[in-house]
Amino acid sequence: MNVLFVMIGGFFGAIGRYLAGEWVQPVHEFPLGTLLINLIGCFFLGWFLTFVNRYKRVKPEITLMIGTGVIGSFTTFSTFSVETVHLFQGGHAFLAVLYVLVSTLFGLLLADAGRRWALSGEKEGVKG
Repeated sequence: MNVLFVMIGGFFGAIGRYLAGEWVQPVHEFPLGTLLINLIGCFFLGWFLTFVNRYKRVKPEITLMIGTGVIGSFTTFSTFSVETVHLFQGGHAFLAVLYVLVSTLFGLLLADAGRRWALSGEKEGVKG
């Protein structure tokens, strides 16, 4: 049954990824759309998993549907990898390295920002 929840979430995440990718076009060979999608996904996965673990209000099936399904299919590590290889193959080594560094650094920072946001209500007296 869990596979069904992941599949349903994946359907919506993949559509969201496609639409976001169409909306943000590459800039001078740089895959800006994929970068933004992955960074947004890092933030929301960090927030969502922290929220779920902290407040225990979300059923495990829904956690799978949103975390693995929606957010997992929305982010695009395989696309990131292929685009990086294409940048190198196209003679854009600087852009390739920049893409990897920005994706990694800001991905980590945004995942932590999402985690901190999920915990911020605790300081303000908000209880789960």
